[in-house]
Amino acid sequence: MIIGIDASRALIKDKTGTENYSAELIEALLQLPEAGRHQFRLYTRENIRWPRLWTQGGLAWELLQRPPDVLFIPAHTLPLIRRPNLKTVVTIHGLEYEYLPQYYRFPQKLYLNQSTEYAVKHADRLIAVSAWTKAQLVERLGADKHKITVIHEGVGSRIVKAKTQQFKSDYQRQIRYKYNLPKNFLLFVGTIQPRKNLVRLIEAFARLISEKLNLVIAGKLGWMYDEILAAPKKYGVVSRVKFIGRVADADLAAVYKLARVFVWPSLMEGFGLPVLEAMTLGVPVITSDRGAIPEVAGKAALLVKPEDTAGLSRAMELMLTSEELCQGLIEAGFRQAAKFSWERAARQTLQILTEKW
Repeated sequence: MIIGIDASRALIKDKTGTENYSAELIEALLQLPEAGRHQFRLYTRENIRWPRLWTQGGLAWELLQRPPDVLFIPAHTLPLIRRPNLKTVVTIHGLEYEYLPQYYRFPQKLYLNQSTEYAVKHADRLIAVSAWTKAQLVERLGADKHKITVIHEGVGSRIVKAKTQQFKSDYQRQIRYKYNLPKNFLLFVGTIQPRKNLVRLIEAFARLISEKLNLVIAGKLGWMYDEILAAPKKYGVVSRVKFIGRVADADLAAVYKLARVFVWPSLMEGFGLPVLEAMTLGVPVITSDRGAIPEVAGKAALLVKPEDTAGLSRAMELMLTSEELCQGLIEAGFRQAAKFSWERAARQTLQILTEKW
């Protein structure tokens, strides 16, 4: 079977959610022993040159000229023009596009809505990264539940390998120096944008009594971040909140391991991979009870209502003062994170791509 895959997101340099999904899943797919029975065509912007609207132009044209047996789109956008007999599988990561600034502007709002709705309606099969996302697609977009398969994401190999790795003190000092990390800190990892609920996180952190504790926020600037960057001054903790930018992939595991607690109070997520990364590396987790996060975290994290600033502050205080609680969550986190792997996700995905419809 000839399997075509839109790999355009997998080659982006500074990857975030959907880009990481594409890269990790494609790599895991190609490494499966059973993948050798099939031919894979990876479509990228490097091998299909097209100036604008790459999916609807360049990719669509290539598929018309040399159609595969099945087309896999790892993130939402399906070509409008394609052969009627081309089988299509699309992964939907959630409806979080409503939190993007473009969602409030025309015509971007129309495109963001319709591209997802079109894929949901016209793809032959859909993959949802969580049961919560599947439910959202059925309830809000009227998707056919029988053509949706839930396939969870996995934890990256770099993070998994670092689980048992003992970082030398010299390397730890290098990481602390490189990112200006304090000795005693709570950690957040993610794009700096409103959906991540960072203003409330900073406010909750400011309520903690200890002046020797810091909050490190790791991630690139996204959108509508001015209020977030101003929050430390507003709440009187400007010297104890550190924005360190995007952490290099090679350094991320070490930054996680240096943290006392991982705090991730997002307002909405279709999955929640950083929660699993922290758990894999033995960091106790406080996170939100919204979206797919409870499905991902299971009983291995403290769940809080993201709008409850006082409750978030109490959760951080409890985690910092109870060694027994932390250790219990660390052990539970190891077990929970072990349930998620890219190899498993790849095998389930390949089964959908190659089954007879």
